[in-house]
Amino acid sequence: MGEAMSKPFYAKYSVSKEVADAAYEALQIATRTGSVRKGTNETTKAVERARAKLVVIAEDVDPPEVVAHLPILCDERKIPYVFVPSKQKIGSAVGIDVPAGSACVVDVGEAASLVKEITKRIEEQRKKGTSE
Repeated sequence: MGEAMSKPFYAKYSVSKEVADAAYEALQIATRTGSVRKGTNETTKAVERARAKLVVIAEDVDPPEVVAHLPILCDERKIPYVFVPSKQKIGSAVGIDVPAGSACVVDVGEAASLVKEITKRIEEQRKKGTSE
C-alpha cells in the first residue's frame, strides 16, 4: 500500500522490495564480516576516496538535501548506489540505534556475491529507468 508515496527528487530510480531487502542484508553481513561506513558524512568521504563498494541511501531523509549529493558523487566515481525506503532500517542493519540517512560497504567481507548481485540488479533497473 505504501507504494503510492512520491519518491524524493534525489531518488533517480526505484528498486524492488527484494533489492532493497538485499541491500539491508548486504549492510548487515558487511558490518559483521567486512567494514561499513555509517551516516552521510562517513559515506560521502568513502565515496570521495573511491573506497565505497555499494552505497545505500534512504528515501525518507528530511531534509532531502542531506543526501541529495550522494547519487551525483557516486555516478562520478562509478560507484553503485541503491535507494531503500527506511533510514531506520539502514541504522539497524549497520548495528546502530539511530537512523542513518545513508551507509556504504567499504569491505564486502562475506557479502561479496550479494553486493555483486545487487549491483547487477541496480544496473538493469537504471537502464529501464523505473521500477517494475
